[in-house]
Amino acid sequence: MKLVIATNNQGKVREIKEMLTPLGYEPISLKDAGIEIEVVEDGETFAENAHKKAAAVYEICRCPVIADDSGLEVDFLGGAPGIYSARYAGENATDEQRVQKILDELDGVDMSMRTARFVCSIYCILDDDTEYSVRGTLEGHIGTEPLGENGFGYDPIFMVDEDTSVAMLPPEEKNRISHRASAIRQLTEILSKAEK
Repeated sequence: MKLVIATNNQGKVREIKEMLTPLGYEPISLKDAGIEIEVVEDGETFAENAHKKAAAVYEICRCPVIADDSGLEVDFLGGAPGIYSARYAGENATDEQRVQKILDELDGVDMSMRTARFVCSIYCILDDDTEYSVRGTLEGHIGTEPLGENGFGYDPIFMVDEDTSVAMLPPEEKNRISHRASAIRQLTEILSKAEK
């Protein structure tokens, strides 16, 4: 089954392809589908934004679409950056600037109070009558410095244990435990039942 991935984020496209292709799906990027669109993410939750992106792309291609909205929730910051994860340090900020902003805001905060989670909401539209929404999370804490070369976004400061950041994990390990992997696993279970 072909699935258009409703994102222009190449890191997300790569991860979703790596997870769905072995399961028999053929995920394609917006670029490969010949779709140019920037959806304004003004929903109040990850789920609303994912739905908005999926619906906008589905209107154009009228074929199965998968959209994800994901980000980082830091408990000490009251759940921020949350849905503003991509724009947290300003509209055109780099991953490094976003990471530094979080580190600055947590400067001097005890490790026990640096709990955080990655959240991923995925919305899938198969046809006019079939839509699914799932949510995955990965619990951890925010480290004190960026570690690791893999991944993207906040991965270098998101610690899955005392001395391992998500950016230190090999891609296959990240794709096994991540918030996106959790959401995609739920979605593929739903899809496999729906196909029977």
